[in-house]
Amino acid sequence: MTRSLPIFANDNVFTSNTAIAVYIAIFAMLIIAIAVITLFDIRKKMEFRRQNNLENMEKDSKGKKTRFPELLEFDKNHKDFEKEESDKLKLDGICESFRKYCANQLGLYYSIDDIRRFIASLGVSKILILQGMSGTGKTSIAVAFGHFIGVSSTVVPVQPMWKERSDLLGYYNEFTGKFNETVILQKLYEAAFSNKMYIVILDELNIARVEYYFSEFLSLLELPASSERQLIVAAAGANGDPRKMDHGKIILPDNVWFLGTANNDDSTFAISDKVYDRAMILNLNSRANPFTIKEEAKPIHLSADYFRELVNDAQKKITLSAEGKRKLKELDEFIVQTFHVTFGNRINMQIDKYVPIYVACGGTEDEALDDIIAKKILRKLEAQSPIYVKTHSEELIAKFDEIFGQDVMVNCIDFVHHLANNG
Repeated sequence: MTRSLPIFANDNVFTSNTAIAVYIAIFAMLIIAIAVITLFDIRKKMEFRRQNNLENMEKDSKGKKTRFPELLEFDKNHKDFEKEESDKLKLDGICESFRKYCANQLGLYYSIDDIRRFIASLGVSKILILQGMSGTGKTSIAVAFGHFIGVSSTVVPVQPMWKERSDLLGYYNEFTGKFNETVILQKLYEAAFSNKMYIVILDELNIARVEYYFSEFLSLLELPASSERQLIVAAAGANGDPRKMDHGKIILPDNVWFLGTANNDDSTFAISDKVYDRAMILNLNSRANPFTIKEEAKPIHLSADYFRELVNDAQKKITLSAEGKRKLKELDEFIVQTFHVTFGNRINMQIDKYVPIYVACGGTEDEALDDIIAKKILRKLEAQSPIYVKTHSEELIAKFDEIFGQDVMVNCIDFVHHLANNG
């Protein structure tokens, strides 16, 4: 009996391939379905979030949500400008009182020279860099000054990852529909409601690159008119924004000083010339010996307006003498010829401002020149060849003695010795 053959010899193979194809098609359809559902869900959530954000921004400040809740709360509680009246001390009296206050109330001891340098520097620039060895009172003197004038200094620890303005001011959170307001933003906004002196301390400012995250502040602070210093906080304005914010911008107030502490070690970045040239510098390399204050030292009232008045008055009544200008010119010619280093108009203007203020603080012209030449001019020798600087160091020291007198320029000579010995 003859056995019939199957129509398809590879029937089993065909059936297996067909099943695989069907499974793949079903799996692909499932993936597409899941993707469509997911995209629809995401789009729905985004639309809900967008509508919610718009509703938040359109609400007013009467206890309702806005994108700047902290600033709106400040608006609600501070309707008027708060004027600070000042005790009528002169600059030298402020220096003496501050030194006594630090010692008597806080157990902090500073030389009168360092106190004069601190106060005079605040009169020249809105940026002061306090540098030196750890434990010499860099942060302490900045915090103490806030206590002394009746304003709580704002200490902001700089973070290593800081790179841009938003690290200082905060950023808009798309999910919550609110701006993450930093303490610096809040203090800058608060300062616009008062003529008090506000102190913002950037602790360890060079643990990140200052010229990155502080770049916009450096540029704005150079503008002569405070009304032109418009600080961009948000990309655009919105309904319900704080009343002193215009199209997402606030004015960088003229009554805010930025004091940065700097350590120079392997964990920090070198501070660039862009920053150094615009800032004043206070080197604190050692603590003064403790001393006793018999009379009580009290805090004082000191407004930004009155402090500016004292600074302007000092510059009108005191100027760099003709002899001082001659000495400075002779030194400049020697440094240019020997080290091929010069300084620009910005540093010239800082010298012209610093000397009268320092003298009004109770110091002398030579002391002021000694300090600012070491910090502003000789510092540029750090970029020169250490071997070349060391070779000509004794010649430079002799020139200081020749121009200014024997051992008058103590800080400058110490700085030259440091460069020659350490490079």
